Amino acid sequence: MKQHTRTVTALASVFLLATAAAGCSDGGGDGGGDGTETHNAAADLDTDVVPAATSSTSTAVDIKNGTYGKMLVDEKGRTLYLFEKDKKDKSMCNGDCAKAWPPFTVKAEPTAGDGVKKDLLKTIKRDDGSKQVTYNGHPLYRFADDQKAGDTNGQDVDAFGAKWFVVNPEGKKITTKPQNNNDGGY
Repeated sequence: MKQHTRTVTALASVFLLATAAAGCSDGGGDGGGDGTETHNAAADLDTDVVPAATSSTSTAVDIKNGTYGKMLVDEKGRTLYLFEKDKKDKSMCNGDCAKAWPPFTVKAEPTAGDGVKKDLLKTIKRDDGSKQVTYNGHPLYRFADDQKAGDTNGQDVDAFGAKWFVVNPEGKKITTKPQNNNDGGY
């Protein structure tokens, strides 16, 4: 039952995020416009709260001990996920999927933090031309519902045709139950 609730919650969040990202019409109120202006609500979101699919110039992949043991995180400690629908070195997450699961993209080559296997860390070219970080052939993503470093709200969520999992230092999906640790949120 808990898994079903998480999936429904995640899908509802995805729907709300996609709706906000699609923009909303200005009702014309006292703005003096003709009512056809659109507003992109996604542009107003704080990127520390909802990770954007924007490129970073100094991007590192690190390892933190978290809810599911040792897992990959970005330079700000945000959890990185893999999507089971992806092919080796090919993202299958675009459009609304990429709004809910922002691809981890870079402008320069990513750097490997302590414990990260540099030979598994690469980039691929996405359909939109951006460079997405991969690890062991898996394109990496953040989850829009992860509000702070260490959140793992996307773990084992079934959305956009497949499941999403936290990634371990070997570049494999983590499928174990949450671990009890006292690492201050990690």
